[in-house]
Amino acid sequence: MKFTLNWLKDHLDTSAPLDKITQTLTMIGLEVEAVTDRSADLNAFTVAKILHAEPHPQADKLRVCRVESDIGELQIVCGAPNARAGIHVVLAKEGAVIPANGMVIKKTKIRGVESNGMLCSAEELALPGDSSGIIELPATAKIGESIVGLLGLDDPVIEVAITPNRADALGVRGIARDLAAAGLDVLKPLPVPSTKHQAPSTITVTLATPHCPQFIGCTIRGVKNGQSPDWLRKRLEATGQKPISALVDITNYITIDLDRPLHVFDAKKLRGNLIVRDARDGETLKALNGKEYALSEGMTVIADDSGVLSLGGIIGGEESGCTEATTDVFLEVALFDPAHIAQTGRKLGIESDARYRFERGVDPAFVETGAKIAIHMIQELCGGETSQLVCAGKTPEWKRSITFNPERVKTLGGVAVAADESKRILTSLGFTVDHTVTPPSWRSDIEGEADLVEEILRIHGYDHIPATPLPMATIGKPSLPLSQKRAQTSRRILASRGMLEACTWSFLPEAQAKLFGGGDPKLKLINPISADLDTMRPSLLTNLLTAAKKNTFRGFKNLGLFEVGLQFHDVTPDDGQRLAASGIRTGHIAENSYKDGLFQHHERMADAFDAKGDMLAVLEALGLTKFEITAHAPSWYHPGRSGALMLGKTVLGYFGEVHPALLPAFDIEGRAVAFELFLDALPTPRAKGKARPPLKLSDYQAVERDFAFMVDEKIPAADIIKTLAQADKQLITDIAIFDVYAGTGVEAGKKSVAIRVTLQAMDRTLSEQDIAGVSQAIIAAAAKEFGGQLRQ
Repeated sequence: MKFTLNWLKDHLDTSAPLDKITQTLTMIGLEVEAVTDRSADLNAFTVAKILHAEPHPQADKLRVCRVESDIGELQIVCGAPNARAGIHVVLAKEGAVIPANGMVIKKTKIRGVESNGMLCSAEELALPGDSSGIIELPATAKIGESIVGLLGLDDPVIEVAITPNRADALGVRGIARDLAAAGLDVLKPLPVPSTKHQAPSTITVTLATPHCPQFIGCTIRGVKNGQSPDWLRKRLEATGQKPISALVDITNYITIDLDRPLHVFDAKKLRGNLIVRDARDGETLKALNGKEYALSEGMTVIADDSGVLSLGGIIGGEESGCTEATTDVFLEVALFDPAHIAQTGRKLGIESDARYRFERGVDPAFVETGAKIAIHMIQELCGGETSQLVCAGKTPEWKRSITFNPERVKTLGGVAVAADESKRILTSLGFTVDHTVTPPSWRSDIEGEADLVEEILRIHGYDHIPATPLPMATIGKPSLPLSQKRAQTSRRILASRGMLEACTWSFLPEAQAKLFGGGDPKLKLINPISADLDTMRPSLLTNLLTAAKKNTFRGFKNLGLFEVGLQFHDVTPDDGQRLAASGIRTGHIAENSYKDGLFQHHERMADAFDAKGDMLAVLEALGLTKFEITAHAPSWYHPGRSGALMLGKTVLGYFGEVHPALLPAFDIEGRAVAFELFLDALPTPRAKGKARPPLKLSDYQAVERDFAFMVDEKIPAADIIKTLAQADKQLITDIAIFDVYAGTGVEAGKKSVAIRVTLQAMDRTLSEQDIAGVSQAIIAAAAKEFGGQLRQ
């Protein structure tokens, strides 16, 4: 919710400084998110006048202007088509900083002609408006005057976060009412104008749905729909609204000012009378946002004899909208069912200020008053003659009584507030306090005594609640479920390997989901937050690759990203989702080393073994060391450079290069490697005693021996390691493959696998006889299990 300080003062008679107002707002539960002082960047810009303008001698589209300023006459080269003698303009003098791009104005030469400043457009000042030329100021503007006050930019914009229950605070008057109740001076009375109505309206309204309990309309003929006055346009622009025309701007202004959404139809475009009814299947509406919507049965629409004109309480239709040629209008001020509005808005994906307010609940007793205020404002700015009010339905019953004991403020809220003060607070907020309390019509969120206590506490001040220490209690040992422990450990290990954690959405575009085995229609969102985020993610890799793309566009190509989170496979509550720790690497990996006393640095492309190493590091930290590696990775991995971790028939995870055919979908050039570890697929660890077993380290020298075996090219490297490790379980402490070769000098269908074996005894230094015995056992095991022969 945005509004300006002066706008607030239209309703609040106060001289309090801005800091006091914003502090009070936050203290009473209306959190101030931002205060924008639009004058801060524009104080250096002043009014000047072009005395003379002539074509630039070296450029057809430039003009050399002689400009009168507060520091004397200046020569400025300008490229705006409207630069001409006699107009008042915005001058940026030497040293000024252009808000739109941060450029510092300096004395310079443009095509050989000296230029001593800049004449500015709205775009260059980061202001809304026509930017096809420089800003033209009123002829009454004083030379040297700051443009801040002249353009109405000395009015700070306040942005407040409104909680869903505080629908009344979606109007400037509602916020002013809270401030007045908090002691910040006085709420001004709201003037309700009296209007002179002429003949009955030629347009009538029929209510044919229970979702619109009340509708008040009025025909206004002979209006002139031009540009809104300057004060109105500036206030709308300050809140982020784009001024359109006087009639439309009036409806938007009253929506923000009084939390009263309304709509105007071009009366000459209507065919017959209006009816508020349920939509029929097959009906469509081309809305004011330029989009066409297919309506379904039950949606509340306003229609005439020709069909649907607007979606009640959400958005108007283009065909019946007002234009500059509009002379006759029909004003709509109505009430709509909040739940029904929310349901329709979500189904069609329409966001509008009207929907935002109606679905939270507007004041049911303000319909007729809102109509009178709107009619008066239209007549004041656009002229015209009004018909009698058209009234359909009636005000819903909103009054309710709540029993209230003032002592409950102490027992529920912890603060003793005098009964008279409680009554004053409630009365200032619009409540009627007698033997019982009656909430005002605009506070539909007040349902019981606890709500009344909350209102008193927030206005009295939460800072009055005393700080009371909690009694000492015995706190048990922290206990996390196994899934959370695994997730925390995974994050810590991956971060320690130089990877950065990403937090991405749980949904993604359907097209991307299909690339990673997803696309189940049941996992498509009914109400996505964005049209391109419509499907639950089947894999964490998809969003990680999208994050890599965004980083690459910003120049960060060497990346290691990981995420621990849920991925979704079907709609079953338990088995349809799994907890995964996944990561990707792109670009190069830097490696540092010392050799011959010198520091050496080199880079290499990330490969499948890096992804494998990341995953195995997590598994080791989680205490799982026994598993099998196979080549059966899914389709989104490179078929020859990927693998799967298996424990029996259970898939623990995948690793490898991302399939090159998928990378263009993410605008990733080169290579990307990835891994996916399914944390909830890991076996539950066996219960252990409280004491860890002693760490056993050998005091004796370790010995390394290298072997190169010729084997069939189809034999997995993991099988070789697994087999050779059984040759001597006592002395073999580690086996690692350090080279695989196939090509010249190697028989077709064969490969050479180079293996490094580490031997170490716990009780002695190994002799040559010990080492030779293990070596022969390794050679024999290789020959027996897979026909391996030492490479000559």
